[in-house]
Amino acid sequence: MLAILSVLLLYFCNPVCGVFKHLYCTISESCDCDFKPNIKDLEWDLYKNVYGQHLAQDIISEAVAAFLQKKNPEQPLVLSFHGSSGTGKTLVTSMLGNHLYGSAMSSPYVHQFVPTLHFPLPERVKEYREELKSWVQGNLTECARSVFLFDEMEKMPPGLIDVLEPFLGPSHVVFRTNYRKAFYIFISTTGEELINKVALENRQTGRDREEIRLVDLEESLSQTVYNSNTSGFFHSNIIEQKLITRFVPFLPLSRRHVERCVRSQLCLRGICSRSDVVEAVGADMTYSPVQGQYFSSTGCKAVPAKINLFL
Repeated sequence: MLAILSVLLLYFCNPVCGVFKHLYCTISESCDCDFKPNIKDLEWDLYKNVYGQHLAQDIISEAVAAFLQKKNPEQPLVLSFHGSSGTGKTLVTSMLGNHLYGSAMSSPYVHQFVPTLHFPLPERVKEYREELKSWVQGNLTECARSVFLFDEMEKMPPGLIDVLEPFLGPSHVVFRTNYRKAFYIFISTTGEELINKVALENRQTGRDREEIRLVDLEESLSQTVYNSNTSGFFHSNIIEQKLITRFVPFLPLSRRHVERCVRSQLCLRGICSRSDVVEAVGADMTYSPVQGQYFSSTGCKAVPAKINLFL
């Protein structure tokens, strides 16, 4: 019965398709039924709730929209997020999960890998490679629209991530599953020195933050990640073969951005009016460099704890 409905879904168009899909989804646990991307809401969320990241906002919204418009994409969407702690990388990753599957890590089709948890021993890289390959292939066979999140890539044992190279290229269609429809997100602090340097030079020359362009960073960021021996992409074939769709830099946050984070957190607690707490937390954060104190050393990461101190 499910096989028949699947065929009908492929050949009937709306509104008939909608009727059959509803029937199919009432008796099936297919990820096609849970995959409900909402690009407009993603864009709204990015521009409303992510502070100081005009590059990330533009790159991510455009890349995801362009990828989803393709019925048969040439390769998966592969995004690599880079920047200091607390600048919004994890927040944006959660938003992607929410606006693709209506949930973040609670979806069975969103998979997260943390090196210190899943790959803690460098001497077992060969074993980890086989496990990771098997895990990714199994989940892709189950769901072509799987989302794979690789956090703390700066702690990933070198050589491990290259086992994904075949899945990231244009060739994989196996067991009637198009592997090119998947999403891969890599998250790392590697490259933060370069990103912060560009942001600092921009600030010192009196230019607006929004004048920083991707062209000022993308190629040098790619090379920095490739050549860093503390990067999971150290001399990686994935970078050599240009299999990463976009490198996404997250800029360091100023006090103004930190205070917006504070205000947002206070509103979640139902106390938006506490401007005294906004001011106190903003003043209590550590900023760098010593001369100028332009950027928060921890971004917005310490904001919830700081709020508790001043309430």
